[in-house]
Amino acid sequence: MIRRVIQIDKDKCNGCGMCVHACHEGAIELVNGKAQLMRDDYCDGLGDCLPNCPTGAISFIEREAAAYDEAAVKAAQKAKNQAFSGCPGSAPRRIETRGGENVHAPAQLSNWPVQIRLAPVKAAYFDGADLLVAADCSAYAYGNFHNDFIKGRVTLVGCPKLDPVDYAEKLGEILAVNDIKSVTLTRMQVPCCGGLQMALTRAIAAAGKKIPLHVVTISNSGEILEAN
Repeated sequence: MIRRVIQIDKDKCNGCGMCVHACHEGAIELVNGKAQLMRDDYCDGLGDCLPNCPTGAISFIEREAAAYDEAAVKAAQKAKNQAFSGCPGSAPRRIETRGGENVHAPAQLSNWPVQIRLAPVKAAYFDGADLLVAADCSAYAYGNFHNDFIKGRVTLVGCPKLDPVDYAEKLGEILAVNDIKSVTLTRMQVPCCGGLQMALTRAIAAAGKKIPLHVVTISNSGEILEAN
């Protein structure tokens, strides 16, 4: 049948995951860091996800699609709630580790403190620096984090889910009063990390400077899913 469903522009999608939470039917999931409509019959065509998308990546389209199946949606929701209730990024899972040589690598951290909330707005080490803003979990998930990301950068870390603050304001002040050359964000693939990316994007805009932003998305198993 021809009916209205959503379509997602992957080029515009930043992987924030806000649409995943907004879709009560569970039709949308993050796949390789991008939102994806998983089943046509889970999409009711009402578009609760549209206003929640910060990049305008979601729109309506009229096309051949399976009819909305409310019974299937309720069954899937029931099964999901029985398995786990809470943020998808907090769902427990076992991760298979990979073997390797037990080599001690020297730490590459060059500044302190590193928590965004505790960091000074103005510091000498910010001047002319390449800034790394890291989601807390990313350093634990990625095995060679110090050498690949911290080395040669000033590091700030935080988690928008755990800290009851707006990072955009603090980061915006740091970027405005210091000579930051570039910003690299390491985030996890989970939806809550989208909040850190959005805060950093707002901070750069508020600072009124053209500062290059590079975003690296890391999977729960420590693989780099996307880097831009």
